[in-house]
Amino acid sequence: MEMPTFNLEGKVALVTGGSKGIGFGMAQALGKYGATLVISSRGVEEGENAVIQLRKDNIRASYITCDVTKKPQVEELVHEIVENFGSLDILVNNAGMNIRKPLSEIEEDDWDMVLEVNLKGVFLVGQICAKQMMKQNYGKIINITSILGSIGMPFQTSYAASKGGINQITKVWAEELAPYNITVNAIGPGYIKTPMTEAWLSDPERIGNIIQSTMIKRIGEISDLVGPIVFLASDTSKYITGQILNVDGGWTAR
Repeated sequence: MEMPTFNLEGKVALVTGGSKGIGFGMAQALGKYGATLVISSRGVEEGENAVIQLRKDNIRASYITCDVTKKPQVEELVHEIVENFGSLDILVNNAGMNIRKPLSEIEEDDWDMVLEVNLKGVFLVGQICAKQMMKQNYGKIINITSILGSIGMPFQTSYAASKGGINQITKVWAEELAPYNITVNAIGPGYIKTPMTEAWLSDPERIGNIIQSTMIKRIGEISDLVGPIVFLASDTSKYITGQILNVDGGWTAR
């Protein structure tokens, strides 16, 4: 029996929203397992600084600015990757945002902004990357969703709607793209400690409630996402598609 490997040498990976937070952590993991990395975001300075950090770890990394809600920019992003590196093998469809408000206070613009980035952006990037992967007859698409795509929580109307949508398109794409040797899965993090969530998680009552909701009784760390992202990006998961892997300390299983 031939043993599949977690080694990503020779693979080209795109991580959208890869300049900070969990996006940066997942990009770093893929790079350390050998992938050639392209990270994209709207913030040029953040993106370039992220590449500097990745290169210090001897990771082959580059940055391309892109607004995932603009189809011409996404098309140019994918074109540039293929032009520079010859293929696009792995997509981590991560770019996203949140606006937390009670239902009665959500403005139409709030709804539009969150759905535009989190759902339309995931759709556009996934569609255009899939077209390239179909030509190659190979690809790994990993959509980043959330446990809020599966469970209810106050003040998360637009975010939860977008993540529930990601869960469903993951299953649809998996069915459509299977004949092209492309797997499509999603990772649904629970609450993960990052520089961006540090202030929000500093409230003792809030963090206590989150911890009690998990089986493992702690907040997630970026390192908890390393195994899942490398697993789904590598050929060790080649018989797995259409799945939502919640990385949440057991929250959604309770």
